[in-house]
Amino acid sequence: MSRDLLESGDGSQPVALPPHGDGIPWPTVEWPRAAAPPAAELSPELEEAFDENGPLARTFAVLVVHRGQLVVERYGGVLEHYDRPPDPVGPDSRLLSWSMAKSMLHSAVGLLVADGAVSLDEPAPVASWAAPGDTRRAITLRDLLEMRDGLEFREDYVNAGASDVIEMLFGSGKDDVAAYAAARPQRFPPGERFSYSSGTSNIVAGIVKEQVGPGPVLEEWLRDRLLEPIGATSVELGFDASGTWVASSFVHATARDYARFGELYLRGGWWEDRRILPEGWVDHGRTPRSLDEDGSLYGAHWWVLDDPWGSFCAAGYEGQSIVVSPGLDLVLVRLGKTPEERSDALTTWTARVLSAFAGPGGP
Repeated sequence: MSRDLLESGDGSQPVALPPHGDGIPWPTVEWPRAAAPPAAELSPELEEAFDENGPLARTFAVLVVHRGQLVVERYGGVLEHYDRPPDPVGPDSRLLSWSMAKSMLHSAVGLLVADGAVSLDEPAPVASWAAPGDTRRAITLRDLLEMRDGLEFREDYVNAGASDVIEMLFGSGKDDVAAYAAARPQRFPPGERFSYSSGTSNIVAGIVKEQVGPGPVLEEWLRDRLLEPIGATSVELGFDASGTWVASSFVHATARDYARFGELYLRGGWWEDRRILPEGWVDHGRTPRSLDEDGSLYGAHWWVLDDPWGSFCAAGYEGQSIVVSPGLDLVLVRLGKTPEERSDALTTWTARVLSAFAGPGGP
């Protein structure tokens, strides 16, 4: 797939999303369980994942949902707290999403698109960009979701003095993350270049707040429209002082509920007999449009894996991931703490898990 093709947004058709299997209960209350296929022997991968001296360092949870049934579920490690003893990680542990929240934000925007409250191709409704002559007025919601807004933003997780994301989340921008990000200057024309930015996601979150309401109002709306219908009752959103959901980074949920979110996207936005997300919205997120400097493919607030099964991924700092694999009818959730310098090992591990479900004829 050429860079020009990616930048035009006209890639080949994605792998078809599989329907939910007949006779298999939806996991709205409990996950139906089954044994993994005999060929999908994951003992080495699980042992490696939960070996704190291994390449992935610390893993808290691994779940595999295959053909709508939970076939692998394992937990390990403890969650540290500053004000109480550590807790062992288990099925009821709420674990931090980091940037997986961006893909959950994509679903919230989809609900607003379905309502006709926002348009992808009109100028993004950001009040601070409305002044005559402000070139940022040309940025659309589509540009923001594709990370092609052209705003200057330094996405550095280590060097605080050279990082806009650290300053936004924990420094001068923490009380109003959307305003902090929207104040960034424009470096490139919108739509021209891809640049992954947590600030961009929080601008989108600010738009969602303006349409729905702040803090508890927004959380109740998302629970009613998305979370409770799919049974994701553990989800807690993190808000700043202005009531904006910090959707670049802050969701806490159980591994099972992250898997439910992946299952929703695997089924094209359907759950039981109800369409939750508008038709085509999952394809909007998973269609590759951009090539990151490290060769990774990006759609719209979802990463796209270059594999034979059309897999796409919600990914977060230190190796959080929800991999949705249509060709395998599979969702893989992995949560833990893998240092950035070991990310290649996690990529390889993920590919091995997926390949195990491809059977003997798989790559």
